[in-house]
Amino acid sequence: MAVVLAALAVSPGAADPSGPIDPDRPRGPVTNLPLPRYVSLKADKANVRRGPSLSHKIDWIFTRRGMPLLLTGEYGHWRRVSDRDGAGGWVHYALLSGVRTVIVEQDLLPLHARPDSGARINAYAEAGVIARLGSCNATMCRISAGGQSGWAVKSALWGVEADELRE
Repeated sequence: MAVVLAALAVSPGAADPSGPIDPDRPRGPVTNLPLPRYVSLKADKANVRRGPSLSHKIDWIFTRRGMPLLLTGEYGHWRRVSDRDGAGGWVHYALLSGVRTVIVEQDLLPLHARPDSGARINAYAEAGVIARLGSCNATMCRISAGGQSGWAVKSALWGVEADELRE
């Protein structure tokens, strides 16, 4: 019997944010990690500022722990990030995690038992679910949320590159 996952957040833990090293990819001047790269929100709430300091105005407040964000810049203890809608700004690095998560963009996305769209369906994920990202092949990624896991079509997920492979 398949289970439907509602929009639940996952709890980020520790992980290696660097992934495979591409020598041609730009590097952050502070961390020397690849730019851009995906990270997740470690805190329940994060002020998003216009610039990299406490004196800059707060434009947004991210309130979804585990939410994937695209990190595009570094300055001291500050990181420039954006969400799937392009909203963003500067966030203190302590509020971010290298744990990889994704947002399900397709409603009732099937989660398959194997990385094969013809495989048995373990569960369905609603649009907006934040899931932990596992392995990825050319077309599918293993995700988990709400105690359920399975392989989902990569194109239905935000927070992973189309050509990204993960073990």
